[in-house]
Amino acid sequence: MGESELKSRIRCGIDFDKAGRQAGYLRAPLSRNTSGWGTVEIPVVCVKNGSGPTVLLTGGVHGDEYEGLIAVSRLARTLDPATIQGRVIMLPAINVPAILNDTRLSPVDGRDLNRCFPGNPKGTFSEMLAHFIDAVVLPHVDISIDVHTAGHSMESALSTNMHYASDPAMRKRTMEAAAAFGAPFNVVFWGVDEGATLTSSVERRGILSLGTELGGWGRVNVEGVRIGERGLTNTLKHFGLMDGCTETSQRDGSAQTRHMMVRDQDCYLFSPSAGLFEPRHLAGETVEAGQSAGFLHFVEDVDRPAVELFYARSGVLWMASGPGRVQRGDAVAVVMNDYDDALCEA
Repeated sequence: MGESELKSRIRCGIDFDKAGRQAGYLRAPLSRNTSGWGTVEIPVVCVKNGSGPTVLLTGGVHGDEYEGLIAVSRLARTLDPATIQGRVIMLPAINVPAILNDTRLSPVDGRDLNRCFPGNPKGTFSEMLAHFIDAVVLPHVDISIDVHTAGHSMESALSTNMHYASDPAMRKRTMEAAAAFGAPFNVVFWGVDEGATLTSSVERRGILSLGTELGGWGRVNVEGVRIGERGLTNTLKHFGLMDGCTETSQRDGSAQTRHMMVRDQDCYLFSPSAGLFEPRHLAGETVEAGQSAGFLHFVEDVDRPAVELFYARSGVLWMASGPGRVQRGDAVAVVMNDYDDALCEA
């Protein structure tokens, strides 16, 4: 028996097949010094009416990414079953321990929930939670929208994102969903470590998967919240759960999303040493190969000169360094280019 077939240790009082609106909490066991039978309560809302696809909306996979917490929570409180045809499952604040701790990693086990999928019901808290989502929630789902930002680690140009789908039909459907969501950019990317993410679990089940990056630098991005809230409603309209036309106009006057890609590892710029990074550009700016990306300073060493870092690829800055102090191997910039299907297939 595989780990995904084992029974979850998390209790769920929601009947995903029941019509109407249900709101409650998952109860994830967490035995600790002061509470042997303690639990962590994780908000869950299910809204179902008539026939139609099931959309899963998730926020708070990382505890320091605020825009998704706000956007999904607001929709979870206000979505009227009478306005939809289908089912919307909302987990607006999945990683409650990390959210309350304002950190990317869970303070319970020091793990990144988004590197624990498909999870393990007998594993650590994060592995147990990942298993519940993979084994209990995903079998109900047709479309997954996982709302992220860059947290404290970086600043992102406001975007949806997706992995490159080798199946042309799925790739087309996902890019159409991204265009309907209506963020300024949609990024098709090959990441550094994607095999144990929620996205990877969704894709293994053949479910349409779309993520976002709607801010960062440890603050609530005003435009990121607006784009996120609009995008969630657009998604329900696009897939026929809700009446109405999608709204995709952008603040800069453009009418639609610009499709981009992060195809090669030279799109990523990594710090060669620990130090204080002084960036030259903000997310969304156009940069050139060979152009200065910034300086790495060693302010604790009085005579050690700064090291200048350079972009290896021309394009638009998708991710810009967030924290001043970086460690060796940290990504300090990610450059994206206009999407080219022929290059992606190569």
